[in-house]
Amino acid sequence: MLDGHVLVDAHTHVPVLGSLKPAWIQWAKEFGPDGVLERFWDADGVPRPAALDEHFEDQGVDAVLLFCEYSPKATGYQLFDDLLPIVEHNPARFRPVANVNPHLHFPIGAEVSRQLDHGAAALKLHPVHGGFRCDDAALYPAFQVLVERGVPLVVHCGTSSFPGSANELADPALLLPVLRDFPELDVVLAHGGRGWWYDAAAFLSLSNPHVWIELSGLPPKRLPDYFSSFDLGRLARRWIFATDWPGVPGTAANARAVVDLGLDDDLAGRVLGGNALDIYAGLGHLRPAPGARGS
Repeated sequence: MLDGHVLVDAHTHVPVLGSLKPAWIQWAKEFGPDGVLERFWDADGVPRPAALDEHFEDQGVDAVLLFCEYSPKATGYQLFDDLLPIVEHNPARFRPVANVNPHLHFPIGAEVSRQLDHGAAALKLHPVHGGFRCDDAALYPAFQVLVERGVPLVVHCGTSSFPGSANELADPALLLPVLRDFPELDVVLAHGGRGWWYDAAAFLSLSNPHVWIELSGLPPKRLPDYFSSFDLGRLARRWIFATDWPGVPGTAANARAVVDLGLDDDLAGRVLGGNALDIYAGLGHLRPAPGARGS
């Protein structure tokens, strides 16, 4: 826990380095803590589960959601199955997040089911790196699986600087058909509209009880500027804490910076972990006892 609150980092990347484009390696070196690749990956580019577990324990992180990605045009391949040794090291802390690309996976519903069977907490789609629209009918069998199994959808909703990115595909308006056709599906907007969609992302989250804003990649001190058109206290009830690790200097520092925006104790608990416990699959073991702080 961090300062008495359950802390969930809902957006991290710990891939095998050999399957990535050079731009990803440079991103981790530029934005992560000094020596991050040497500390948490071995000489062959394979993640070190014990070192990762110790690091997130020290940062007060109770649950870490591990992302994967199939984006050969942009960052390369972050394979789902490469995450499983980390999960097996400490399944109480680490949980994988599924990923599919309609250009690469068929039948797509079967692949989503396979990854969920391995304990995936959500399905992440990356239209910007994958080069597809999230309202593509080819994805509808995947959405149906999520609804049937009560698992949320996470969508990259913001610009990306990686070569090969199709930033126009991050527009949250492209999710309107999905929200209409799957009204019970929880949809998490990763990066919260980063770039020029902050207002659209915020409006969607306030107008639809199944839409959430995930804070990865957003400097906490800039959140009042990004969402200046909205009451921050009201909007924060729709926030989910996340970092985009290893692209941040420190998880605990980011979490405390979010709280320092003026969140009261109850709201801080919701943002840092409570909302995530309600939305993502497989985190029920972290739920505080009734009446406990952060519950």
